[in-house]
Amino acid sequence: MLRALLIDDEPLIVENLSAIIPWQQHQFELVGSAQNGLIALDMVKEYSPDLILCDIRMPKMDGLTFLQKLNELEIESSVIMLTGFAEFEYARKALQFGAKDLLLKPINYNELNKVIAETGNRIREIKEEHTQKEKQFKYMQGMIYEKIMTDILFEDTSSRLRPEYSHIDVNWEESSYFFLLADQERFVLNEEHWGEKERQKQMDVRRVLQQVLPGHHPDYSVVQTREGEWCILVRCSDQSSEFKMDEALEMARQCIECVAQETGLSIRVGYYPDYVPVGELGQVYKGLQREIQLSHEQIQIVSFSTEYEKEVATLSFWELIEEIIVSLKRCDSKKVAQAHTMLVREFKSVSSAKLEKILHFLVLHLLRELKEMKRIDQAEERIVWTCLESPSSVKELITMLNRMINVATKMKVSHKSNQTLMDAAKDYIAKNASSDLSVEEVASYLGLSSSHFCVLFKQHFNETFVEHLTSIRIEWAKSMLLNTGQSISTISKTVGYLDRRYFNKVFAKWVGVTPNEYRLKIEAQK
Repeated sequence: MLRALLIDDEPLIVENLSAIIPWQQHQFELVGSAQNGLIALDMVKEYSPDLILCDIRMPKMDGLTFLQKLNELEIESSVIMLTGFAEFEYARKALQFGAKDLLLKPINYNELNKVIAETGNRIREIKEEHTQKEKQFKYMQGMIYEKIMTDILFEDTSSRLRPEYSHIDVNWEESSYFFLLADQERFVLNEEHWGEKERQKQMDVRRVLQQVLPGHHPDYSVVQTREGEWCILVRCSDQSSEFKMDEALEMARQCIECVAQETGLSIRVGYYPDYVPVGELGQVYKGLQREIQLSHEQIQIVSFSTEYEKEVATLSFWELIEEIIVSLKRCDSKKVAQAHTMLVREFKSVSSAKLEKILHFLVLHLLRELKEMKRIDQAEERIVWTCLESPSSVKELITMLNRMINVATKMKVSHKSNQTLMDAAKDYIAKNASSDLSVEEVASYLGLSSSHFCVLFKQHFNETFVEHLTSIRIEWAKSMLLNTGQSISTISKTVGYLDRRYFNKVFAKWVGVTPNEYRLKIEAQK
């Protein structure tokens, strides 16, 4: 329901406007009336009316002065001026000061009724447009924040320093996080178990996890780092946050219970028993991965053990398996072979009892990464799962790990194929730059995982997807500013930014001046 306010010093006119106009029919609530602009300003501050019917000639403060004061308040109200004076100067000034319409007294109530109906419809359209823009802006903010958090978890700290991300209002250096890692139990991805229904369940798990924490912890996000794995992060600006550490166990229980009830899936949850500085999130993430996979299968909630992590962290094969994964993404078979050889040597320094669990984790970890890269087929995947789900000796697990690395290396995508994929990506981005384009959409179009696409794109073009997309949009905007007389808002929407404020910030960061300043500068040079 919209709000309306009447301003007139003639009681009879106020009475007629209140009674004759079908306010309810036009979906307006009449919040009151004022005898002059001075009283009306106080009512505007209190009620923020959407529509104001205002006389011009009034004591203490006339309608034109009221309009000027209203503009200073920056309250978005549509004003229809009513006056018995038909002089052009009044009309010109009223429209100059922001009036939407001007009607002469004596009032033609049929005409006024029509104007109110049209104005109400226009107000609702503008509000709906603002609502949609705000939703999109918040969605974009959320996507960017999640992208930054994902990069941080994978220990890429450069993301949060990019100029196009500077509007994210987070003091990264002073932030710390409470961190939980949810992992899907028996994460089977073969043909029989992994269809559209299961993919939907993955999305449902993320939705459920986003709803677990009570509303009094608003700075709360869930990042899906890979299929079957979700990081739950609660940000606090200092260690005196209201979030108490004794809530950790209960929150983990709620995650497990809610996911089981809502999706039918079983998860295990690991948590770090203290706040984690932003710079240490990547290390804790890897540590929790190991804690969950190396703990007993019957344990659903795992607490990060600092002493245990120190012990396993001294074993260099954690870094070696990561080096193998990164080298596979970069199609660097030489580095894969070198790291593989060193990895096998490292196994000899670990006792058989401890090595069996570690190998089980490494095989599972590598399998999930190869699935993300699309570097293992279904037949090979079944062989891996047969090994994982049956009692396997250390020798058998090492053999399986060697097999997976060798198969993934042989499946290396050729440079020509990579070039073809990236040419297709560039073409797709260019054609769809004006839409709400995401990494996931382009990766899906190419048939790649998002992480693999990002690595290939950065390798080929020496810039990230977001940097490339932003560059296209800004160059397009600069051309429109130079060659057309279209408004900044129109240009913003045309190049893919529905929110003009966000467009202005990105443009200013990228070019060094606002769009309007850029246009004025170009025009001055002509």
